[in-house]
Amino acid sequence: MPSNNLAASIPSAGDSAGLPEAIREALEVTRRGCAELLVESDWIAKLQRSAATGQPLRIKLGLDPTAPDIHLGHTVVLNKLRQLQDLGHTVIFLIGDFTSRIGDPSGRNTTRPPLTIEQIRANASTYYAQASLVLDPQRTEIRYNSEWSDALGADGMIRLAARYTLARLLEREDFTQRFRSNVPIAMHELLYPLMQGYDSVALRSDLELGGTDQKFNLLVGRDLQKEYGQEPQCILTMPLLEGLDGVDKMSKSKGNYIGIQEAPASMYAKLLSISDTLMWRYYELLSFKPLADIRRLRAEVESGRNPKDAKVMLAREIVTRFHDAAAADAAQADFELRARGGVPEDIAEMRLSLPPEGLALPAALKQAGLVPSTAEALRMIAQHGVRIDGSPVEDRGLRLQAGSYVLQVGKRKFVRLRLE
Repeated sequence: MPSNNLAASIPSAGDSAGLPEAIREALEVTRRGCAELLVESDWIAKLQRSAATGQPLRIKLGLDPTAPDIHLGHTVVLNKLRQLQDLGHTVIFLIGDFTSRIGDPSGRNTTRPPLTIEQIRANASTYYAQASLVLDPQRTEIRYNSEWSDALGADGMIRLAARYTLARLLEREDFTQRFRSNVPIAMHELLYPLMQGYDSVALRSDLELGGTDQKFNLLVGRDLQKEYGQEPQCILTMPLLEGLDGVDKMSKSKGNYIGIQEAPASMYAKLLSISDTLMWRYYELLSFKPLADIRRLRAEVESGRNPKDAKVMLAREIVTRFHDAAAADAAQADFELRARGGVPEDIAEMRLSLPPEGLALPAALKQAGLVPSTAEALRMIAQHGVRIDGSPVEDRGLRLQAGSYVLQVGKRKFVRLRLE
């Protein structure tokens, strides 16, 4: 797991003391939380030119709509994009509707199945709407890489491929490992870095952002710009945010994610569930608080302040950002009520037909969706983790009769069950 040292969240810049204050501030905004900035001297030169001419820089982020939902892991790079946008630069939100058809092989040891056009369109339809919860829609240029990639045709694709070598493509770690292990590499996979790189040529990008797993592809864009006679873009890579488990990167497929459109109570509870150590990683990459404030808060916790206080501040900040302050208040109240064993007001309701012999409690818990199996229901009853109308239940053979019950499993799972 990456370091949680906030002092490392701004990489060393070398001597920037002689730079104008506005450039130093822009450089600090750029560096905060980033993994790598390449080439920093080039970025400083671009910032200085922009300040002198009043011409905003073109900052690009490309995302393939491989899934319809955006989670907090995606917002690490979106937050950085917004910070640069607030400095007055032009943000280009690039939807990879063409490259999605190829499938990004980054970090994979097998060929990624390409998406169909229908899947891409369905995902893209909600992608930007969610990204707009972070970016300023009025100052964001939305582009689709099919605009220029479709127009290349066979002749253009061959000419593009002639500007890069197979040897350089095989320098990619995942390609190298697969090649040495005799794991097949499909020809279309070799095209992906080229097509992503060509996006930077088409957009005349000054800076491209991406996760650390995208570094090779971003550098291809820099190289191709040189080939086409353009000033090469700079590269800014952002760390991959660990999921709720603190081990794997946040991913919907791993179930360790927090979606930015999740209900406020769910978002708040998930953030309160992270470890005390992971909390500082989330502060570093997700919070908009000044670094000095975060360092001060961490020092207070290390000196004895309850870490839950810091977790509550973080959860409220994130819920407020994607909902509003009232939603954060309600989510906090809901969480505290559940923690005290109270029953929230907005719990789900379910109606079931009552068998003549009554409904066995384990079956009721399973049918209500509170447990995945009858065996899990029996285990939770044995561990005193099941309540009916607020009272703990120990009788595994209990059968429910007609009526209304509030079933609770653990601290946070509730259903109002009506048996008829």
